[in-house]
Parts: sequence; structure tokens; C-alpha cells
Amino acid sequence: MATQDPPVGPAAQMGAGAVSLGIGDPGDLPIKARGFWEQVWRRFRKDRIALASGVLIVVILLISFVGAPLASHILGRGPDTINLNANPYVPLGPWAHITAPSGSHMSSLYIMGTSDPTGRDEFLRMLYGAQTSLEVGVFSTVLGMLIGIALGVLAGYYGGIIDMLVSRATEIVMAFPLLLFVIALASTIGPRLNSYNLFGLFAPGVMMLTLVISAFSWYYPARVVRAEVLSMREKEFVEAARMVGASDWRIMRQHLIPHLTGVVIVLTTLSIAGNILLEAGLSYLGVGIPLPTASWGNLLNDGVNYYLNQPWLIMWPGVAILIATLCFNLLGDGLRDAIDPRSTR
Repeated sequence: MATQDPPVGPAAQMGAGAVSLGIGDPGDLPIKARGFWEQVWRRFRKDRIALASGVLIVVILLISFVGAPLASHILGRGPDTINLNANPYVPLGPWAHITAPSGSHMSSLYIMGTSDPTGRDEFLRMLYGAQTSLEVGVFSTVLGMLIGIALGVLAGYYGGIIDMLVSRATEIVMAFPLLLFVIALASTIGPRLNSYNLFGLFAPGVMMLTLVISAFSWYYPARVVRAEVLSMREKEFVEAARMVGASDWRIMRQHLIPHLTGVVIVLTTLSIAGNILLEAGLSYLGVGIPLPTASWGNLLNDGVNYYLNQPWLIMWPGVAILIATLCFNLLGDGLRDAIDPRSTR
């Protein structure tokens, strides 16, 4: 009886239980592994709410930083320009037309009306106020995150006396009365501090408020980063780096901090929303951005004086603050779920 030669080739090497998929030799199919950030993007783009929030944030940034100078050029006036031909008693409503001063090339149209009886354009003040509020929210968050990450990594990696000092400092900052400190600062050396604007790059008061908020907002990222580093410093990859002679600085810079990227991104988006609200609250109380510089907070404060006659003066900045903070919070939630899918369970 003739014997049958055993099958050879990749199909035989797969074993007797292999199932043919009808797509050719599996060994011929190119296999491409997805990276971590590619998987994060695939998960994030499925969250339509977070994706729409990110797009809306970009739109807000473009409208405030690109649209504000363009609108000012088209209308022929700035956010602080006074029109004495306006109503000297109450602000005017939306789509008001006011006669421009003689010899002026200002447009007579005021899209959102006037912000006060002096005839300042509410539309331009909303746009430039968005610049101020976003600058304070973003830059104070970035500075606070840098301080918090540095202290958290040092405390978590070294432990001991450094960990104790950082922990005590975070407890002091958490218990410090920020509002009373800002009120005392504004009533004493506030005008002098508000004059520092980094060679005209920022509006008056932005740098001072940025430094104050960042000095009292670093503790939360420091505590989160410290906890993450405490769990990572005994991992195998850190032990392997120590065994090959890597210095502490190299381990922290190349092995620990890159693993904190996802946590830092999520904390940053959530902190921006909180700092925008903090700026609005301080400016509403009159201890934040000084007038006549526009911010969403002091626009809200101005609108309270006319809430019976012109309620939209409260509505415009209130809706803007709500949309901006909601978008940053939804974006942070979406990024958290995309970076750590286990957080959704």
C-alpha cells in the first residue's frame, strides 16, 4: 500500500486543530502593533461628547485670540473705547446703533449692546475678556502643574525627609485661606503688582493673578504624582535602570515622568476649568483683574448692577464661563477614560 507524504509548510506547523480562514497563508499577513497613544486616540474619538468639547475649546481659542483683534479692527474701536453719545444712565441692549463721535471712524453698531453707561462695546469686551480669563486659567495651570510634578516626583522617589517636607507643605497650602490672602494683597500692593505685564504681553493683573493661583494650586497634582511615583519606584523597569547604573535624575526624567503623561494631561484639563472659575470668582469680588481690563468675572460683576433693566449683561459672561468650564471638564473626563479604560468600570 502506498504511503502518503506528510503535509509540509506553514499550514502543517499550525497544528492539527488549525482552522483555515480562507484568506491565504497567515504567515504572509502583515501584523502592525498599535502604540499606546494610537490606542488612546482610537478610544477617545469614540467619545463624541469629549471630542466635540475639544473642538469647541479650539473654536473658543480662535474666536478670542484671532477674532478679537479682527473684530476690533472692523468695528474701529477697542474694548475700552468710550462713546459719550451712549445713554448716560443705563447700558443699551443688543444690536444698538450709537452715533460715533465726530471725526471717528467707529461703526455705529453694537452687537451685544454696551457694557455700561460709558458706551463700551460689550461684544468686544466679551472677546477680550475671554483672552484674559483663558490666559489666567491656562498659564496658572501650567505653572502650578510644573511645580506640583517636580515636588511630587521628588517626594515619591526619594521619600524620607523630602517626602515629609513636601507633604507638610501641601497640607499648609490646602489649609491656607486663599481668598483672604488675595483680598489683603489687592488692598495693599495690588496696584503695584498689577502694573507688571511682561513688557506689555499681558493685560494688567494677569501675571499677578496667575502667580497667586499657581502658588495655591500645585498641591493637588503634587499629591497625585507622589502617589503614582510611590507605586512605580519599585517596579521592575526602575530596578533594572538602577542595576545598569542609571542616576536618579535619569531614572526620574526618562523612566518615571514619561509614565505620568496621561495623568498630567487629565489633571491639566480639569485644573484649567477650576482656575477659570477661580479667576471669575476673584474678579467678580473685585480682587482679581482690575478695571478697565475686561475679564468674564468683572463683566459679570458689572452686569449685576443692571440685572433688572439689562439682564443679558449677566447672561453673556455667565454662559461663556459655563461653556468653557464644561468643555474642559468633559474633555478631561474623555481623556481619562481613553487613557485608563479601567476607570469606566
